[in-house]
Amino acid sequence: MATNPSTPYTIVFIHGLYLTARSWELWEKRYADRGYKVINQSWPGLEGEVEALRRDPKPIARLTVSKILDHYERIIEGLERPPIIIGHSFGGAFTQVLVSRGLGAAAVGVAAGTVRGVLDVPLITVRSNWKALRNPLFRHRAIMPSAKEFQFAFTNTFTDEDSAKAYQRYAIAASRNVLFTGVNANLNPFTPLKVDFKKSDRAPLLFIAGGKDHVVPASANRHNAAKYRKSSAITDLVEFPERSHFTAVQEGWEEVADYALQWALNPVTELSTASATPIQRVSPAPSPA
Repeated sequence: MATNPSTPYTIVFIHGLYLTARSWELWEKRYADRGYKVINQSWPGLEGEVEALRRDPKPIARLTVSKILDHYERIIEGLERPPIIIGHSFGGAFTQVLVSRGLGAAAVGVAAGTVRGVLDVPLITVRSNWKALRNPLFRHRAIMPSAKEFQFAFTNTFTDEDSAKAYQRYAIAASRNVLFTGVNANLNPFTPLKVDFKKSDRAPLLFIAGGKDHVVPASANRHNAAKYRKSSAITDLVEFPERSHFTAVQEGWEEVADYALQWALNPVTELSTASATPIQRVSPAPSPA
């Protein structure tokens, strides 16, 4: 249980595209049962249940990245102490921006989306989002993936039965506004998905990559983490070779959840677990002479 007054006992979750805060429900309960205060709120306007958002996706269509970032910044700034921030997919990109703004005590990006400056958008990423990307005339729309498309993108390591259950419980339409902001981040110098890679007075940051992730391949996580090599702040990367994009609910999720929390509470300690590669610490900038 979190009792040390110096411990950042509050954990703020940020979900990704095609999902709501419900996608963190297993991690939320696990951390809360251990005595941590957990804040698990959906993107602004998506506070309703998954089923309601499927019936009426208009709130999804109106979303923008700037609104989402401002929403979580207000939450974090309203806390007594800096929290641990844990973001998945696009939520991992948002986590990087918030950390770059000086927020958080520690941060974890699970299958984190990339930010401006990370140039690779693998073909498999495009294929995973093709339904939402293919018609640029419908920018302000919400596009619902089919069960088959969701399985390819999120649950490719699941059984067909488990994938169908995950789709019914968690999947919602994607905001094309948000998706296009991510895809075009390197073409727009004013994108909100911009960070200071050289910033050294920021919170420690961990990237958790999935070796079988079809949306944000492990290679993208490696390239993203490497951009921070000129910062002297802690930046770590660990890969779970058998994990899909939806590792938060994939069988064995407990190991990843525990790893993320243990690292965030003590990022100077090198953790090890049977299912992950050895942690990689991004080379810090040399100290001034």
